[in-house]
Amino acid sequence: MNTVAVVLEGPQRLALSRMQLAPPGEEDVVVDIQYSGISTGTERLLWSGRMPPFPGMGYPLVPGYESVGRVREAGSRSGRSRGDFVFVPGARCFGEVRGLFGGAASRLVVPGTRATSLDEGLGERGVLMALAATAYHAMSTEHAMLPELIVGHGVLGRLLARLAVLRGAAPVVWESNPERAHALDGGYRVLPPDGDPRRDYRSIYDVSGDPALLDTLIGRLARGGQVVLAGFYEQALSFAFPPAFMREASIRIAAEWQPRDLEAVKELAQRGELSLEGLITHRSEATQAAVAYRTAFDDPLCLKMILDWRGCV
Repeated sequence: MNTVAVVLEGPQRLALSRMQLAPPGEEDVVVDIQYSGISTGTERLLWSGRMPPFPGMGYPLVPGYESVGRVREAGSRSGRSRGDFVFVPGARCFGEVRGLFGGAASRLVVPGTRATSLDEGLGERGVLMALAATAYHAMSTEHAMLPELIVGHGVLGRLLARLAVLRGAAPVVWESNPERAHALDGGYRVLPPDGDPRRDYRSIYDVSGDPALLDTLIGRLARGGQVVLAGFYEQALSFAFPPAFMREASIRIAAEWQPRDLEAVKELAQRGELSLEGLITHRSEATQAAVAYRTAFDDPLCLKMILDWRGCV
């Protein structure tokens, strides 16, 4: 059994390659992928070669952790059924080619526990489950406070704002790019940083990934306030101690989502409580992946680019 996959052969070297898949076992499912998303955070770092080293890192690799498709084969102990529409957060089924995160392919072999059944009505919007779960996790861990300020109005920032509004908050969102400054939803405002005079925020969530912002954010906290680092940072983070000391500030890091976070946002989306509208702005045939990746990373109007794998046989 084989697949067609996006392969990053090295920094800024992308190919669409056919490769053999690992044979499925009784606990595995084979999924024909319909759509996968391109991450402008972690995948940009992999593409550029700026991803900090961590276990499993190296080229060549198959990127992607936002995929949806239909179960083609289901092992007897997989817990899934043929025909299920599922979300898959990546795979490691490509032999010597690393799956990091391994979702950008036309067909995947994964344990059934890694394939989450979705309402088929979500369609391509199902690729947003990973970012929705990331936002939910950031707000749901112990000692978490609802965000009063969110820094960044990309997909993750918008999902954070929507989830915060669902919980009764009315956050402010900072966005310096005027092309991203319009809020499609009620319940929160989008401002440029220099248009916001407040310096008494109790909870600031940063999803910008900008390591130079920490001092600025600490300067906007109330005494006892908290900065939540919910993005991914390629460089070392540092801050001036005296302002943080005077505010008795705390800094919290939100790690990756857990299965319970995915289940929670799935239910919210399927009930229509969490809107996923307006977040997918660009679409491309998977055969044009090289162009699609550059658009996703370089076009400021691109919030989320998805690859359509349905024509890749």
